Amino acid sequence: MCVHKKELTELDIYHRILRFKNYTVAMVNKSLLPVRFRLPLLGHVVFLTQGLKYNLELLLFWGPGSLFQNKWNLQPQYKRAGSRLELAQRLARTMVLLGLANLLLCPFVLVWQVLYAFFSYTEVIKREPGSLGARRWSLYGRHYLRHFNELNHELQARLSRGYKPATKYMNSFTSPLLTVLAKNVGFFAGSILAVLIVLTVYDEDVLTVQHILTAITLLGLVVTLARSFIPDEHMVWCPEQLLQRVLAHIHYMPDHWQGNASKSETRNEMAQLFQYKAVFILEELLSPILTPLILIFALPARALDIIDFFRNFTVEVVGVGDICSFAQLDIRNHGNPQWLSAGQTEASVYQQAENGKTELSLMHFAITNPRWQPPPQSELFLSHLKEKVQQDAAAAPPAQRILAEGPLGTSLLSDDSATAPDGLLASVLARPILSASGLVSRDRRFVQPCSTASAAASVLASLSSPLPGRARVPSADSPGCHSDRLLPEERCCRRASRARSPAGGAGWEWG
Repeated sequence: MCVHKKELTELDIYHRILRFKNYTVAMVNKSLLPVRFRLPLLGHVVFLTQGLKYNLELLLFWGPGSLFQNKWNLQPQYKRAGSRLELAQRLARTMVLLGLANLLLCPFVLVWQVLYAFFSYTEVIKREPGSLGARRWSLYGRHYLRHFNELNHELQARLSRGYKPATKYMNSFTSPLLTVLAKNVGFFAGSILAVLIVLTVYDEDVLTVQHILTAITLLGLVVTLARSFIPDEHMVWCPEQLLQRVLAHIHYMPDHWQGNASKSETRNEMAQLFQYKAVFILEELLSPILTPLILIFALPARALDIIDFFRNFTVEVVGVGDICSFAQLDIRNHGNPQWLSAGQTEASVYQQAENGKTELSLMHFAITNPRWQPPPQSELFLSHLKEKVQQDAAAAPPAQRILAEGPLGTSLLSDDSATAPDGLLASVLARPILSASGLVSRDRRFVQPCSTASAAASVLASLSSPLPGRARVPSADSPGCHSDRLLPEERCCRRASRARSPAGGAGWEWG
């Protein structure tokens, strides 16, 4: 594509790399794609697999008959409102045909999926039987939690830092009945395994007995699986604080999670973002069967909404082509008035990005690209945040002024555009905690005993990208992260957090 600009900005380059990804993130944010279903007995479930994602991209972006005529331009007829009904009918018909094609290929794809899963995971399960009980960020979670204009490695680094806090939060929920059952099964299986091992050591001829090696292997698997269901007896029950640590890295959570971190409903919704690997494998195996049904029955009902979405939220940028307007990080057109951009946005409910995604994406992009010059309205939004941070720093209790008195606060209060956004975003997210809509929590129980300074340090460690000449704040969950290797202000933040915790800090887990 010919570049008509004298110089491409950082945002232009991100737009060209993430053109289709930004559209997908925006459609997930606006709940446009049919990935949430209510099933009998199972309740609300989320289904988004690699196969379904591939079909959606084929249908919308680069397949034959897609909405884009090439890699950078939307077809002209999709930009006009006059033929929206006709285009919606055509798109719905294409969805059904694609679903029928998937249905015809279902046996072959299903066999491939089974063989791929068998050869990929059999050796892993044999070596590490507990790996199926491990968790991973779901494909839906990666789209739900992704900022606009966030590259793959940036998202992966952020979610990797949130992996341990999320695992601890999910593991804090235990079933007493399941624990007792796992202990008994593990005891009996371990007893038989111990006897067989002793006999094998005493007499090697025991190994020649038929199926003895198979029995030892299966008993070892049973013992390992049983242990995975037995909680750590030294674990402290503090779901609210653990959820705060998760939020410091994932940056988004529904409003109703506030103060309800200990409820099973919150845990189940978190499981949709952070699923078991066994669930992931099962979904991928079921994908060849369920994907055609979604394409034929669920997706055509959204055809008109999808046509309207691409018409209303596509803008042409010189030197870049057609992009999703949400990716422009425009506070005036897509800001949420419930967030800190109140009074600065003219967006209607339809035009707003949900969960404060425009504002958080803007701050994230300003951090990862400190030399980027934001548009006037966005720059005004960042300056207002800076003023609010200054006011909060002046009015904060002594324990919370640690952040403002250290190098982080110096960077915040300076006019250096290369360092200001770091402290800016950290203080905003940690003041004292923000829900998905960006509103400050009114439930003080959700904030205690975590200090603002501690949360700010955690968020800063999550979002700051190491720049030349700048020391990087290590994450609390980074391997080998010890107190003698932390920056001075983070050590002070941890001491302040422990000082405010009940029982000398036992209520806060640092990994």
